[in-house]
Amino acid sequence: MTEPSVVTIGNFDGVHHGHRHVLARARALAQSLRADPPLPVTAVTFDPHPLEVIAPDHAPLRLSTLHQRIALLRAAGADRVYVLAFTKEMSSWTPDEFVQRVLVDQLKAAGIVIGENFRFGHKAAGDIAFLRDAGEAYGFAVDGLALDGGDVAYSSTLVRSLIAEGEVARAAKILDHPHTLEGVVVKGDQRGRELGFPTANVPADPDVAVPADGVYAGWVIRADGDRLPAAISVGTNPTFDGVERRIESYVLDRTDLDLYGETIGIEFVDRLRGQVKFTGVDDLVATIRDDVDNTRTVLGL
Repeated sequence: MTEPSVVTIGNFDGVHHGHRHVLARARALAQSLRADPPLPVTAVTFDPHPLEVIAPDHAPLRLSTLHQRIALLRAAGADRVYVLAFTKEMSSWTPDEFVQRVLVDQLKAAGIVIGENFRFGHKAAGDIAFLRDAGEAYGFAVDGLALDGGDVAYSSTLVRSLIAEGEVARAAKILDHPHTLEGVVVKGDQRGRELGFPTANVPADPDVAVPADGVYAGWVIRADGDRLPAAISVGTNPTFDGVERRIESYVLDRTDLDLYGETIGIEFVDRLRGQVKFTGVDDLVATIRDDVDNTRTVLGL
């Protein structure tokens, strides 16, 4: 990159309200540094998450794939998204090495905007104070923002905890968009088809933030952008003594879909109920009908 830009740095997992505030401030700083046209805004993110390299046992569950994150950052105001491949070598860089190699040499930063809790460099030794000193030496402006959200600050950690509890509607308010998983549809037990409610089955990825077991109202999103209303079950299917945790989506009023092998998005709007082990198929079918009716209500259909 040859043109100077205003840079914001973070993991940006989920791109929640706090991240959007940082990007909005970066755009304002870009406008103040050069009005016509404003400097571009560059969002720097890491892949994989640094903890996956430094301390894999403590790595957080992912809220978004890399391509979802890039799309969300662009929608939130980033002109460019610069993905740093985080490695063991990078983890050993001092804060000054990170500033010199990335912010100065590669990005030619004219300004930096970060959350006040952001840390970088070996042993997280770099902080907002370090950046301000570096800015004086290298000639870039620095703006640090307090965390949004009041008493309980917005964070990816908070969103993960809400999703783990099944509170997907509350999580969506912080994210400003519904939590969405992606996966390839695989062939399941086909019991849903036998019961009159065929489902698109996606295995639950253990590295991804999957909502608590239960039934949800939401949408299935196909690769062409088609959005299909769905009742979504998350769990092991205890009525039939299942073991594998799966996400099973019944697209309302559709028994003709063939989604095997297709990568779909599964968008969670609200939780309808917890997972239940039924004593008989008739009770299960009656409850699924209720789930479908409740899904229509939640989605406003």
